[in-house]
Amino acid sequence: MAETLYIIDTFSLVFQVFHAIRQPMTGTRGQPTNAVYGFTGDIQHLLKEKSPTHIICATESATPQERVAIYSDYKANRDEMPDDLRPQIPMILDVIEGFGIPIVSYPGWEADDVIATVATRAAAEGMDVCVVTSDKDIRQLLSPKIRIYSIRKRSFFDEENLWDEWGVRPDQVIDFQSLVGDSVDNVPGVPLVGPKKAQMLLERFETLDAVLENADQAPGKKLAFNLKEFADQARMSKELVALKTDLPIELSWDDCRVQAPDHERLFELFRDFGFRRYANEMETEIQKGAGPDPEVESRIWKTISTPKEFKAFLNELQKQDEFCVDLETTSVDPLQADIVGWAFCWKAHQSFYLPVDGPPGSPTLNADEVLAALKPILEDPSKTIVNQNIKYDYLVLRRVGVEIATIGLDSMIGDYLLDAGARTHKLDEISKKYLHREMIPISDLIGKGKKQLKMFEVDVNAAAEYASEDADVCWQLTEIIGEQLKEENLWKLYWDLERPLIKVLAEMEWNGVRVDVDELKRQSDHLTLRLSQLVEEIHSIAGSNFNIDSPKQLSKVLFEDLKLPVIKKTKTGLSTDQEVLEKLASQHPLPAKLIEHRQLSKLKGTYLDALPALVNKTTGHIHTSFSQTTAATGRLSSSDPNLQNIPIRTEEGQMIRKAFIPSQPGWKLVCLDYSQIELRMLAHFCKDEELQRAFHDGEDIHRTVAAQVYGVPVEDVDSTQRRVAKAVNFGVIYGQSAYGLAAALSIPKEEAAQFIDDYFAKYASVQEFMDRVLDECKESGYARTIRGRRREISGIRPKRWGNLNLPERTAVNTVIQGSAADLIKQAMINVFNQLQEQKHSARMLLQIHDELVFEAPAEDVDSLIAIARHEMETALDLDVPLVIDCKQGDNWLDAD
Repeated sequence: MAETLYIIDTFSLVFQVFHAIRQPMTGTRGQPTNAVYGFTGDIQHLLKEKSPTHIICATESATPQERVAIYSDYKANRDEMPDDLRPQIPMILDVIEGFGIPIVSYPGWEADDVIATVATRAAAEGMDVCVVTSDKDIRQLLSPKIRIYSIRKRSFFDEENLWDEWGVRPDQVIDFQSLVGDSVDNVPGVPLVGPKKAQMLLERFETLDAVLENADQAPGKKLAFNLKEFADQARMSKELVALKTDLPIELSWDDCRVQAPDHERLFELFRDFGFRRYANEMETEIQKGAGPDPEVESRIWKTISTPKEFKAFLNELQKQDEFCVDLETTSVDPLQADIVGWAFCWKAHQSFYLPVDGPPGSPTLNADEVLAALKPILEDPSKTIVNQNIKYDYLVLRRVGVEIATIGLDSMIGDYLLDAGARTHKLDEISKKYLHREMIPISDLIGKGKKQLKMFEVDVNAAAEYASEDADVCWQLTEIIGEQLKEENLWKLYWDLERPLIKVLAEMEWNGVRVDVDELKRQSDHLTLRLSQLVEEIHSIAGSNFNIDSPKQLSKVLFEDLKLPVIKKTKTGLSTDQEVLEKLASQHPLPAKLIEHRQLSKLKGTYLDALPALVNKTTGHIHTSFSQTTAATGRLSSSDPNLQNIPIRTEEGQMIRKAFIPSQPGWKLVCLDYSQIELRMLAHFCKDEELQRAFHDGEDIHRTVAAQVYGVPVEDVDSTQRRVAKAVNFGVIYGQSAYGLAAALSIPKEEAAQFIDDYFAKYASVQEFMDRVLDECKESGYARTIRGRRREISGIRPKRWGNLNLPERTAVNTVIQGSAADLIKQAMINVFNQLQEQKHSARMLLQIHDELVFEAPAEDVDSLIAIARHEMETALDLDVPLVIDCKQGDNWLDAD
């Protein structure tokens, strides 16, 4: 389930409850409390009935409002705050603090702007957002991820409700209110334009600007006159109504996570306010907290620190068919980590810790003897080993000569399959999710900052409690998650695909890839010179020297000295970001030079200068880490460093790959890449006969589509037509709009729209496939891949009009891109198994989206290609053939 953020429009709610509870209420000191009482009840309702994962209270700032500078009479009609309410405000703020809810405001702006910024940011990060308010301005934020909650009506208000009530889309709300005005906030709007006329005008002309530009076409002379006479007033109203969605608010989602209230503080407040029931509830919670934690009390762990204890432990371990083993080590890098201790569990609430290192004088076992005794057990195929992020332990053990034979359930990957959209799958978080249990934080053991300890410096007893809890929790989680995977029909996906992939990824990380540090240094030196030249060219074009990294100085050069048009304003001044420079580049040579400088600076800092520091001093290789649980679509991700993001669209970016070389003389790098895999997946799913025929006949799919849509013979398709078809092939199935296509290809919007219409007319089965995916997703709540991987998606509209919204684009993308991810994962497993079975010399090094990178002796390259090509082409049975592009070379650049 996606995480849910509730944003409370604090003063909106305060005024609601103040006017709703009219009978006098006073506290023990005679203070008025009706608004405090109502507000407390609403907070309790939200926390208990709605169960948000995150919650904040948005408030106005104390400083003058920015909108008053636009219109001095803004909110001039507002009454003064009632005398009985004013003293209750600090009391309400105390209650909010007692519940541990952050109070968020921003100088000069209203609570609505805070709400707009936080809601937009949260929705963009995949959270479901509910805004608790009665303010209709918030309707402009409505989306599949953002709803309004009426706490008085106990009902939600979404895009469909908006359409039913106002007859407009969320993106038209600002224009709607700019025409109608708002008497509450004293927004003038346009005289004689009420909701019905505003809806009619926007239905016909779409936007406020278009309405004003076509005022003469409005029905009725008086309406047409008013639209022209009060056009500037309407535009000003739009400025007043539009909410800020980009305030630089510093906010951590962890700080907003719902937490246990401060029961003692709330008990004192409620007793003072005379809220007997609420005070009794807090007192009950305090009494509960005073007793022993039954979970901790029932947990038993034993430190095995003598030979006699170790012998008895081994005797019990050998009887187990399945158990959890979790290592405590000296490093988060498994290829540089030494084992400090071993934790085991095979029964809930009972675990063991075997220390093999610790502070001087600590009771520990002999590390070599423990390793020798455990090695045959871990390498016994009849013993199933489970753990959280087991790939880490697998690599640590491989470093000391142990290779786990049978991997069982990895709780991290299991949770990912159940909830791919979750922000994290860390052990402490999924412990809260499934066991409702807070775990001992690692910082309790090793501390933080400069004085942070190494694990072998931690007291053995403290390490035993911590490590044994990890093993115990993981064991319990594997039991729960395993059952849920089976209930949700996801067990086969884990057992047959994700589980065997763990060993493949471990092998790739173990191998690493060799890097020519000298080549990186040469390229870095070259870019240093080029960057220096660019600065001189920039200064020459500008006619003055300035700090090109200073937004303020750059802004002066662009907009004051060179008089270039202002594209975007920010709170701190005129924007000079990448988007602005790209728009200005067609008007003046300076922005293009600035863009080039920024790109080369990033390339140098991110790769050329950073990669050498990541080379393992022992192996001379870079060992990236592959994650199975980061991308919601199922794709693998790479980190430390991220080798999947090395740029390839510029010559300088491509050259970085020249530094990646085979590990041994006489070897070659070999790259095999799926050709147009996502389009082939589309053809498989939509069953379009023409698309499938083109792939079976080995035709150029972009040329074929161009010929079909433009209605010309294939041989007559020109380069421009093919370029348009290619953009549509890769873009339209993910919901690319005519505007987006036009911008990408620099063609008129009308031409782009016509091509899209013609495309779907010719390939109606593509639209049918997309509709089928969205209907199924709307019904089940999930988008599913070819192997049954699922991703929870909300916000699919029952009736879709115009362009696809973000959830709808995400659903289609998940099916196609996620199925491609399933395919290459299966291919990796099959190739790996074949290479091992045939004892082939080749090594699998990298997976870059649809590409696999190997190294092999020159004489074995042909046999490697034959094996890999066959396994990749037959990894899944599709209705279209899979085609593999293959290259080899002395470095990654030559082989790519």
